[in-house]
Amino acid sequence: MNKKISIVGVPCDYGQQRRGVDMGPSAIRYAGLQQRLTDLGYEVEDEGNIQVIEGDAAIHKDEKLLNLEEVIKVNTALAEKVLSVVNKDYIPLVLGGDHSIAIGTLAGLSMKYKNQGIIWFDAHADLNTPETTPSGNIHGMPLATSIGLGHERLTSILHAEPKIKAENIVIIGGRSIDEGERELIKSRGIKIYTMHEIDRLGMTYVMEETLKYFNQLQIDGLHLSLDLDALDPLYTPGVGTPVAGGITYRESHLAMEMIQESGLMTSAEFVEVNPILDERNKTADVAVALIGSLFGETLV
Repeated sequence: MNKKISIVGVPCDYGQQRRGVDMGPSAIRYAGLQQRLTDLGYEVEDEGNIQVIEGDAAIHKDEKLLNLEEVIKVNTALAEKVLSVVNKDYIPLVLGGDHSIAIGTLAGLSMKYKNQGIIWFDAHADLNTPETTPSGNIHGMPLATSIGLGHERLTSILHAEPKIKAENIVIIGGRSIDEGERELIKSRGIKIYTMHEIDRLGMTYVMEETLKYFNQLQIDGLHLSLDLDALDPLYTPGVGTPVAGGITYRESHLAMEMIQESGLMTSAEFVEVNPILDERNKTADVAVALIGSLFGETLV
């Protein structure tokens, strides 16, 4: 695996309506991220944060899309930064912020990886469009946007083509899925392992099948997009949209370890840490521990 990592913070909370997630990158850094990666033998470069202009952006609405202009600005800047990171052969490690930032991450990565696989580790499918969204929150739309569905100014960041293929997505941990998302999953053939499958089959089987699937697709890169609400709120209380009955702490570490062992992972992002809702930075600590496992930390 590439031993050079660039950390990019995105203190954006415009993709949803609960304040505090903009402090997520700082909380994750404070939990000892850079030292943990350095101790694993990586050359770590912290690129700082993407500039996010603060303000009461909710007054700027485009029908059902809240804070559209602000989300576009942040994701355009992030896409350009991620592209610069991969162009110098560093692994992008993006810290959110809410999950709307995945729009920019995937746009930047798409300039290098043309057959990229995506593991979407999340309680939610994030496949809503302006027509199906029940809330108008863009953090529920990044996967749909990235396959080319939704507002044209979001789908055309950096370039007009879809950033990923629907068949290259595997959602893991889903347990809160809207009706429009269910229809899209079926019509586009998007692969998903809900908590039902994880409970019935076990995380080892789910990850083995996921990684085998990506090998069959002959992907040229693998991106992990991990929303901390994929885990049960018992382990990650500091998230904006907690859903009971999630993935356990140990199951999550196992998944990270198996991704690392596969040698496929080329980029990652960890999002939705909200220190205001957290307990003594517990959720950020979990994020850093999972990042450690993803990048090769082992028990012995």
